[in-house]
Amino acid sequence: MPSSFSNLSLAEPLARAVAEMGYESMTPIQAQAIPVVLTGKDVMGAAQTGTGKTAAFSLPLLQRLLKHENASTSPARHPVRALVLLPTRELADQVAQQVKLYSKYTNLRSAVVFGGMDMKPQTLELKRGVEVLVATPGRLLDHIEAKNAVLNQVEYVVLDEADRMLDIGFLPDLQRILSFLPKQRTTLLFSATFSPEIKRLANSYLNDPVTIEVARPNEAASTVEQHFYSVNDDDKRRALRQIVRQRGLTQAFVFVNSKLGCARLARSLEHEGMKTTALHGDKSQDERLKALESFKKGEVDLLVATDVAARGLDIKDVPAVFNFDVPFNAEDYIHRVGRTGRAGASGLAVTFVSSSDGRLVADLEKLLKKKIELEPIEYEEDKPRGRINDGRRAWREAGELGDPRDALDAPPVRERMPVAQREFRAAPRSQDPFFDQPYQALSSDAPPAWEAGARPTNRISANIKSKRKVAALFKPE
Repeated sequence: MPSSFSNLSLAEPLARAVAEMGYESMTPIQAQAIPVVLTGKDVMGAAQTGTGKTAAFSLPLLQRLLKHENASTSPARHPVRALVLLPTRELADQVAQQVKLYSKYTNLRSAVVFGGMDMKPQTLELKRGVEVLVATPGRLLDHIEAKNAVLNQVEYVVLDEADRMLDIGFLPDLQRILSFLPKQRTTLLFSATFSPEIKRLANSYLNDPVTIEVARPNEAASTVEQHFYSVNDDDKRRALRQIVRQRGLTQAFVFVNSKLGCARLARSLEHEGMKTTALHGDKSQDERLKALESFKKGEVDLLVATDVAARGLDIKDVPAVFNFDVPFNAEDYIHRVGRTGRAGASGLAVTFVSSSDGRLVADLEKLLKKKIELEPIEYEEDKPRGRINDGRRAWREAGELGDPRDALDAPPVRERMPVAQREFRAAPRSQDPFFDQPYQALSSDAPPAWEAGARPTNRISANIKSKRKVAALFKPE
């Protein structure tokens, strides 16, 4: 089995493009899948995300399509011969860019169609003719119904991240799209995880596929350092800032479970002075592409995202991933963690676990087949700094009380001595002469001081007016 791209016997245009991109050694999925796809067999491939699945199916497809290569300007000479279906817009755009780079020295045409964008430019590109079409299922159906895309000459179909497409409800769309394709075709199915639903899909649409598994299913890359911290919901932002500062991280993904939580967290981190951008489903496609581009260029430090960014995005040299929320679907943990430690590089994956995440952690343990140990986190701002008072009116430097971890936790030092040796100080005497006079009892006849000088009253308030005297008509009996 070849381990180097130079041993693949690729056509000269493809070999030149691969060499320019710096490809030398193949990853395990590439080494096993490319020779099989070159023979025209169906493939069901499982590999950890970030191991090079795009090149594993793109290069052999382009190699086999070179026999149809032509320089004609007629759209009829450039029908769709390879169809690549992906679950998200970002992943579709990324795969299309890779295909263009691989085929830059050939006359093969490629295009990408996905939702959130105007259909007119996509329609014009499809009308000119393309051999390789990369698409999301929903938008492809729109073009099929508008008769912009004709798929009756498709020879190769790729279902990438197939489990994700099933998770978000694309199975009916997939079935409709596959019904437009010729029965005789090569079908490739790639996914980071295999589930019973994926196996049923493969049995329905793949013809005697070759199964390729290069790692234990549902396992994160061994180069990723994983930590699970027990953190209260209110302390997650503080824990995130501290780990970023302690580790000296320059960039990181921060995954949350909801679009609203994503937007709020991005705003909060931005107000705290961290360069942050958000990526979620409520943003327009143009905003999502700009957010990704600014993150790739290093213009922002943290990309706060929902699981729309968890699948397949190939951003090199991302040192860390933070699971601000434990994912609802345990398999999404594998995809989130796969954004770091790509292509053999080392990475860091940090998950914050709150008291309400017990069920989600149990699902994750079942998927990973291991017990998750929660680690406590100590915040730097809680540690004493400078001098502290030990309770005896004496200031000492932090850590001098015998416990170097936290001087505030050490009990105050109090020396006990016999009572006979203690010094008791008399209270200072008052300077008021009144308190120096001897006690003199008042005579019983003397009125109280507060009544002295008081004038007798008739017990009628001055505010009450007396009754007027009026003449009576009859003498009372």
